[in-house]
Order: sequence, then structure tokens, then C-alpha cells
Amino acid sequence: MNSLIQEVTERIIERSQNSRQEYLDKIAKARGQGPHRAVLSCGNLAHGFAACSKSDKDNLRGVDKANIAIVSSYNDMLSAHQPYESFPQIIKQAVSDAGGVAQFAGGVPAMCDGITQGNPGMDLSLMSRDVIAMSTAVALSHNMFDGTVMLGICDKIVPGLLIGALSFGHLPTVFIPAGPMSSGLPNKEKARVRQDYAQGKVGRDELLKAEAASYHSPGTCTFYGTANSNQLVAEIMGLHLPGASFVNPFTPLREALTKAAAEQVTRITDLGENYMPIGHIIDAKSIVNGLVGLLATGGSTNHTMHLVAIARAAGYEINWDDFSDISNAVPLLTHIYPNGSADINDFTAAGGMALLVKELLDVKLLHNDVNTICGHGLDSYTKVPILVDSELTWSDGPTQSSNTEVLATVAKPFKADGGLSVLHGNLGRAVMKTSALKTGHCEIRAPAVVFEDQFELDAAFKAGELDKDCVVVVRFQGPSAIGMPELHSLSPPLGVLQDKGYHVVLVTDGRMSGASGKVPAAIHVTPEAYKGGLLAKVKNGDLIELNTHTGEMNLLVDSEELSQRELKIFKNANHQVGMGREMFAAMRHNLSGAEQGACSLFAERTKS
Repeated sequence: MNSLIQEVTERIIERSQNSRQEYLDKIAKARGQGPHRAVLSCGNLAHGFAACSKSDKDNLRGVDKANIAIVSSYNDMLSAHQPYESFPQIIKQAVSDAGGVAQFAGGVPAMCDGITQGNPGMDLSLMSRDVIAMSTAVALSHNMFDGTVMLGICDKIVPGLLIGALSFGHLPTVFIPAGPMSSGLPNKEKARVRQDYAQGKVGRDELLKAEAASYHSPGTCTFYGTANSNQLVAEIMGLHLPGASFVNPFTPLREALTKAAAEQVTRITDLGENYMPIGHIIDAKSIVNGLVGLLATGGSTNHTMHLVAIARAAGYEINWDDFSDISNAVPLLTHIYPNGSADINDFTAAGGMALLVKELLDVKLLHNDVNTICGHGLDSYTKVPILVDSELTWSDGPTQSSNTEVLATVAKPFKADGGLSVLHGNLGRAVMKTSALKTGHCEIRAPAVVFEDQFELDAAFKAGELDKDCVVVVRFQGPSAIGMPELHSLSPPLGVLQDKGYHVVLVTDGRMSGASGKVPAAIHVTPEAYKGGLLAKVKNGDLIELNTHTGEMNLLVDSEELSQRELKIFKNANHQVGMGREMFAAMRHNLSGAEQGACSLFAERTKS
């Protein structure tokens, strides 16, 4: 193994020794109870199969037939999840053909940041991950199941499903993607229209026309944001069938992969000889593999929180230093929007997951001694699924990229590092996605312009108050303040300022996530302003220095003066009421900091 990757892996194992053993003991105890239907009373069991067909009832009376739970994030408003409408019937038939039973165990909510962006509902977005995790646990709580299939794609959905599945870590679990929509309006053109709209050069009609041409059909959005980062990470961690992540919806190959995934989970239950529960797949090495895949492709910074929470659910503690060190060890191998102009379909056409995994395995940046839903090792993930006479099979994947402007080689990468910087200093800690920056780094010392609501910035931009070199501070956007919404409405105006030649950087305790682009953004600042972080003492005109070469992020104000300043008081309580936000007060209060996963599920363990 690469020495730095091995070092990070070993320290994760060492720091997590006790918590991982507690987790393994928990899932071993659950497994020891045997197929749970066997311990249900007759009344319990009768309730559990009352709505089934006679043949399914007969199969479920005993414990020798696998019963597979389907947990789905289907809704037909979100393009990524709309294809899931037909999946349960496909899965049920495939499991039946394999000799088992599949029951729809429960649905989980699925919201889209693309719809709620800049609106009150966005304040619920990050917290929905924990709701999804708990909903998954409720779905699996009936003690009826031998394995599960998870249907989820987007931002908080896959992390939530995975955290929930890990709470039932003794059960084999297969994630089934639905695939990206076909390519629409090129991302570069979409970004141009957005900036033109921000400057008043085009109206709403033209903007809507461009957006609708980009997001135009069922399937996942094609840019490389959190949704597609989820799919890439899930596959490289061994939770998908090889090559399943980016096959378009409603194609024969997509349906064949869905059937095969359903069949596969029946092969790895505790009823056979190839038992492989999800708690034995997600270990330190697979988590590090997920980090390597994410950083080698310039993936979503949302995973600086999600993967922390996922690891915690499996008994591991990881932190931003682990991300930083792995970023320094891996080269950047893809140019997918917002890091380039290509989309995820272009990535697949250039060689996709099979070639990416091969490149990383060849130079020992990935652990190959890992468990997957297909067995041991990642060699099968260098193959591609194909249909031969309507039968699904896997063939050897490509050995070289068909488009090195989209998918490069380790020998000639786009960058020598993975494009994620961890910043630290008196302002706290933050992350910055540098893979999309023109120079690959950020060095600035400029006066602060402070906002306490993202919507205040637009007025200042239109008034010309930001036409200068500046560090734009948007505070009180963190987890406990208002739920840590994404702030992508800031991207077009800040991009315009950058195009005018001004040096502009965003510093915020909020999120920018998977669509972070060409404007440098120090995000997820922790401790957040709401919890007494120094961000709450910054004033307009204060000099702030950021340097991704040295990792520094400092407020250049005399320490004696800072000690005399009072912390600014949070005054945006209107962000905590309306659109259901008042119901999440207890969750906001219990959210950990961004580097701890911004999670409410492990609050007591974290405090202890």
C-alpha cells in the first residue's frame, strides 16, 4: 500500500479500537439471535405476512427462505428518485425467482437541495439525513428480514440510508442506484446563463429555459455533486454491483442490474455459506477506499461530514486531518463539472468506474483486501456490466481512457493532489475544495465584508458594495444555528466579481458542497458562530488571511482587541420557524460540529 494511505488507515484503526469492538459485539449479538422471524410470536408473525400471497406466507412460516426488506426513497417529484417507482416489483420478482420473498419495509423522505436552494426548506436539508437514518431503522425494526436492498441516490439520502443500515449491521445490504439522466445543456453554458442573470443581462424566462434544458428528464443530475459522489463512493466501498452506479434509467442494462442486485442479496444472507453483512463490509479499509475515491475525483465536500457520520455508525472515528492527508496522497484524476466542463456521462464514456478503480489499484492507493457484496477484493470492480443475448455478464474494463480531458491517468493526473485543503487558525477549522480553482490554491489577505444572512449579499452585490478585493463572511449558517443550508445562491454574484478581476473568497460556517466551483470558499467553519466561534467577532474591514499552501485561516486582529469584543448575537430566529423548521429545534440543539459529522444521532457518545 501507499505509505501515507496505510498510515491513515492504521491510525483510524488505532483511535477507533474500542468503539469498533463495541460495534462488532453489537452486531454479533444480533446475528446470534438467528433469523428473527423464528423468535416472533404467532400473532407477531401473522401480522408480518398478513398481506402476502399464499406462497409467500408459506415461505415466511419457516426460517429457510430469505426475506428481503426493500427500503426506498421513491417520490415522483425528484428526477433522481422517480425511476424507483417500478423497482419494488422488479426486485420482488427477482427475489422470488431466487427462492425468497421481498417485502416493501418502508419509505424514507427524500428532499432535493436543487429545489429548496435559497428557500426556507433548505434549512431542513442536512437534518433530513438523520431523519432518513432513523426512518430506515424503523423500517427494519419488525424483525422480519434476512437482508435488505436500499434504493437511494441524492445528497442526504444515501448517507442516511447507510447510517440506518449500519445500525442493523448484521444484515447483508445491497444499494441499488437508478442512474443519471442523459446529458442536457452543457454545464458551462448553464453557468454562463446563471451569471448573466445575476448581472441582469437576461431575464427569468431565459434562465428557466436554460435550467430546464439542463435538468430535463428522470435520473440523477449529471454534474458531479453530492448525488453522484454518493454513487461513486458507494461503489468503491463495495455496496453496489460493479459498474452499476452510472447506467442510465429505463435501459435494458439498468433493469438487468436491478434484478441482479436483488438476487445477489439473497446469496449473502446468513441462510447460506456466503454470509456477508454490511457491518463486515464497512470497515477502516473500505472507509479509506471511499475517501480515496472521493478525493481522486474532486467529489463533494458534503462528505467531509457524511463520511464522518457513516464511519461513526460503524464504530470508527475519522476527522478532517484524515481527509487532508489522503488528499495529499492521491492525484486528481477527473475533470467533471464543477471541476471541469464534462458531466458524469462523459466520465462513464471515458472509462468510468472500472478504469478509475484499476488506476488506483495499480498504484496501491486502494486497499484490495476488503469485503464487498460480491466477495473479497475490488478486482471485480475493474470490470464493466454488459448484456450478451439479453443476459447480464461482466467483461474486462478499459485499460486506458478514451478521453484524457475527462478521466486522466495516475501517471499524468490533472493535479498531484486530490484538491481538498483543511484550513486552521484562530477562526477555527474549515475545508476548501481547491480542485475547481484555476490555480489550484488560494492565497489572500483582504478586508472582511460581513453578512449574517445569505440574502443580504445580493443587495450589496447589486449596490456595487462588493466591487473590490474582499473576504465575504456569511456567518450564523452552521448546524445548530439554522441547520447549515447550502449557499449556492452566492455562487453567481461572487463568480461575476471574480470575472471582473477582483480577488474574492467566501468564509462561512454554512455549506457549499458538491457544486463548489471556481470561487474559493472556506466552508463548514467550526466552531460555528452560533456556538461562540471567533467568526462571531469579525467586523467589516477586519483583515482576514487564507493560504491553502500553509493551511492558515486567521483573523488579523490584535488578540487584546479581540478579547474586548463581544460575540455577535444570533438574530435570525425567523430561520427556525415556518416550513416545519420549528419541529427540528431539538435536533438542531443536539447537532455536533461539522468536523464531527453535524450529526444528532451520536450526540451522547460524542459528549462522553
